[in-house]
Parts: sequence; C-alpha cells; structure tokens
Amino acid sequence: MLAASSPQPLYMLPISHDFVERKKKKQPEPMTPEEQAEFLSRTPVPKGKEIFGIVEQRVGGSRMLVRCMDGKTRNCRIPGRLKKKLWVREGDLVIVEPWEFCGDEKGDVILKYRKTQIDYLKHKGYLKKLDEFEAF
Repeated sequence: MLAASSPQPLYMLPISHDFVERKKKKQPEPMTPEEQAEFLSRTPVPKGKEIFGIVEQRVGGSRMLVRCMDGKTRNCRIPGRLKKKLWVREGDLVIVEPWEFCGDEKGDVILKYRKTQIDYLKHKGYLKKLDEFEAF
C-alpha cells in the first residue's frame, strides 16, 4: 500500500525565487564630456627610464615580447601587484620600465593605455615615432 502522504525532505521542497537574493552588477555610468577631458588630462607619460612599447606576442605566465620605441625587443613581465588588474593583448600600447640588470633584454610593464588615451597622446605629439615604428 501507498503511504498517505509522507513528508518530503527539505532538499526536495520547491524554492520560491522571491526569497533568493541575487547581486546585481553595477553598470558603469557613461562619462560626461567634462569627466572625459579630466580623465585624458591625467594620462600618464613615461618618466625617467620608462619608454613606450607595443606588445608583439604573449609568451605565457604573465610574460610577453614588447617592441619598445628605442628599437629593442624586450621580454617583459607584469609585476605581481598588477597581475589581476592589468589585462594585456597583442597590439596594446604600454609603458615599459627596463630592468637595471639585462635592461636591453628584459623589463616590466607598468601601464596599458586605452584607446582614448592613445588618441590624446597622438594629438599631443608624444607618439610621432609610432607611425614610423609600425611601418617596419
């Protein structure tokens, strides 16, 4: 004989979705022209030993080959403090800081530029060599 109505275990009870709270991702608000102008005016420029470079190839393990504006190709790494913040792809414009030891062969990636920042740097004349550089 069948049992009249045996109680169901708790894990089999249906759950109402009204009680389940979900986190909603915050969408970034579009920037106003004033905010965008302020953002561009804060665009960092290489200082001291730092130079511009273009990522040629990802090697793996947060390392990549970067063709620098001084004509040298360096095997650069992303330092641990920037690993999760800095996502770099081939063709990105970055700032490279050559190492003191083996500086012609190795370096650290300090910053990656966004498209609007690249346009700003071209407009201000910082990337005049970039057009000649990409030709070969």
